[in-house]
This record gives sequence, structure tokens and C-alpha cells, in this order.
Amino acid sequence: MSATLDTAPISPQEREEAVRHAIWESVVRIDIDHHHPPQDISVKVKLNAVGCIVICSGEATSLTIRRAQRLARMDTEPFVFLGLQKTGTSLVQQNDRQAVLRAGEFALYDTSVPYALSFDSGVDHHFLRFPRKALALPERSLREVTAVTFGSDNPVAALTFAYFSQLAVTDGLRHERHAQVITEPSVELIRAAVASQLGDSHLARGSMEMTLNLRLMRYMREHLRDRDLSAARIASVHGISVRHLYALLARSGITLGDWIRSQRLEGCHRELAAPNARRTIAAIGRSWGFVDATHFSKVFKQEYGLTPRAWRDLNRAPLPDLWS
Repeated sequence: MSATLDTAPISPQEREEAVRHAIWESVVRIDIDHHHPPQDISVKVKLNAVGCIVICSGEATSLTIRRAQRLARMDTEPFVFLGLQKTGTSLVQQNDRQAVLRAGEFALYDTSVPYALSFDSGVDHHFLRFPRKALALPERSLREVTAVTFGSDNPVAALTFAYFSQLAVTDGLRHERHAQVITEPSVELIRAAVASQLGDSHLARGSMEMTLNLRLMRYMREHLRDRDLSAARIASVHGISVRHLYALLARSGITLGDWIRSQRLEGCHRELAAPNARRTIAAIGRSWGFVDATHFSKVFKQEYGLTPRAWRDLNRAPLPDLWS
């Protein structure tokens, strides 16, 4: 599923109904109260799906969304929404609680219970819809975390926000063969965030272990340029033994030293090919953790069949012929 809606070419008199119909048919039944007269309403919505996850990315002028009990009764299957605040602020209300969301924060809400979403400064949001049965969260746990702000002060919540923000905009992950393998870790990451927020060690144990590989890979990618990136450091940061680290990576077919070297070479390969690259080859190599220039040149050629200098020269655009 992939679809877009833009109210710009729609006549002002038809905009409210066009938005309502599109959301009702593809996402969820809600009432929408636009804060502007019809001629000033602007809504842009992009719909996609990754497995069972429906992603609705929206930008709009200010509005309020309400899901009354009468609408909740109309659904045969309940869903849980994860709302990611990209910029600005919004307010989520459910179960006699309210959560203010700022950029980089998210909240969960349950379609089987009435809720309200207020976007007084406009909408800039990713709405991700999950089947409630897929999350398999205990009823009490789900009720306790709806309309609660998941912020960057919780490292698991911060990881969750970064992960789903990327998922929402990465087109390649929507292909079936990728979607099939991404759905389960996505669900487990939400469960981990809920467990972390509630301090539920029983719920957390399985979820944290399921998302450990994801957290390891993210950390390794973020610290690729660090010269002291090592198995001991990675294991220590994640509270596991070096032996356990190697075992986890081996299950994914990863040999740590080979993976780090390959990823660093890929970074050098990209940077050397950039037309505006100004740093020396040695400086680029050092910035990616290759201290010895001779060793860097040797492993680069083994990987790509060209020396770093030959690769850079190959990608430099020739000077224009001013005499033609």
C-alpha cells in the first residue's frame, strides 16, 4: 500500500470531507476539527505499509482529532498507534491522562478507548498503526503507558524514536522481502520501550534481549570513526560479556573485526568519490580509524581492486574544455 493526499488542488469546500474519507478508509475512523476556514486548510498525507505496520506521515494546518466511543465500537480489530512528533508540539489525551509531545518524543494510544490529539501549532507527525494483537501487551501495561510521554531521557525510548523515524522514511524497507524480517523486531522494540517505561523487569527481559542486536548495530554504526571501538568497549556499554557479544553477532553472520573494517572502508570509499573532497587520502583514512596509511592503501585495494588514489582520481570530473 502506498498513497498520497494533498489538499492543494482540491476545492476548499471539499477539503474537509476528502481528508476525513481518506483517513477513515485507510487508517482509522476519527472526527477531525480543523482550526481554520476551508480555504486555509492544508493537509499533506503519505500512506505506506511495512508488513502489518501502517505508516501515516502527515503535515497539516492546526487541528484536533477525536476518537469517540461510538467510533471505537465500529471497529472489528483494535489497533495501537505510535505517534512520533517530528517538530513543534502536540497533546495526546487518553485514559484520564495527557501527554505533551515535543520534537523527538512519542506516545502510544489505543483505538479501543476514546482519545483526543491536539495540534494547535500544526501537524508534523508520523502515525504508525500496529495491530493490538501483534504487540501482545498485557491489558494493564497498555493502559498504563497510553498518553504517556516517551522522551529522550529514556535511552530505549530514544532508540525507538530514531528507529521508527527512519522506518517511516525508508522506501526500501517496504518491499515484501524486507518487510517480513523487520516486523518482529519492530514489535519487540515497542515492547522493550513499554517495559523500560514501566520498569517491568519481567516484561523487559525478553524484549531487551530481542532488541539487543538492533542496539548493538546502531551503536557500532554511530561509533565507526572511533579508533578505540573494540569488542570490550561495545560489550561494556551494553552490559554483556565479550563472549556473549561475539555469540550474538555470529548468529547474524557477523565477524566483528571484518565488519568494522568493511564499514570503515565503505565510508572511505564514499568520501574519496565525493567531487568536493578536499582532505588528503591519509586524512580521510585516519578519520575512519586507519592510522597506518600503507595498511589503509593495502586493504582498500584488496576490497575494491583500486588504490585509494586511483579511486579518487577516477571520480574526479575532468576540467571543462574552455576552447571548444
